[in-house]
Amino acid sequence: MSDKIKIEYSIVMNWIKDESSILDLGCGDGELLSLLVQQKKVRAQGIELDEQAIYKCVERGISVFHEDLDNGLKGYADKSFDYVVLYQSLQQIKKPDIILRDAINVGRKVIVGIPNFAYYKARAQIFFKGIVPVTTSLPYEWYNTPNLHFLSISDFINYCKNKGFKIEKSIFIGEKSIIKIFPNLFALTGIFLISK
Repeated sequence: MSDKIKIEYSIVMNWIKDESSILDLGCGDGELLSLLVQQKKVRAQGIELDEQAIYKCVERGISVFHEDLDNGLKGYADKSFDYVVLYQSLQQIKKPDIILRDAINVGRKVIVGIPNFAYYKARAQIFFKGIVPVTTSLPYEWYNTPNLHFLSISDFINYCKNKGFKIEKSIFIGEKSIIKIFPNLFALTGIFLISK
């Protein structure tokens, strides 16, 4: 696990209260959920589309459903989880507006972690080289990226304002540290705790 990931995971873990109920949308191989179960004693549920990732979740002892998030969260009651987590998955969903609306209904609070497509090195690659950017938070080439939506930190903040979602906390992470000024330019990743 890289230092950047450790920083992001520790932020998410600090925001989540012990023994909470968690629904992780696009939980990947279950690494974050596994840490939350071990260290915060949470009741964890994951949703993942990739079968290989699901096998890894099961190996970690994580309860995971094989579902497509683009179908929404119709099977979940309002406020049935303390937290819904969308960590590095929002930009890969066809209809992020629908899943965010559902997430904020199903969870009392929602934690969203996004790559910042407006990071200065990404901007420079587009401007000077005329190519789709590749950075630590965007490690894919144009032809193999799972990302469907290219949003920035400012885009997400404006989205929350327009939808009436309250940003309770936010932290912005650069290559080696927390970014305090001009995060839309200098942060690789933004992490937000939002609610209605």
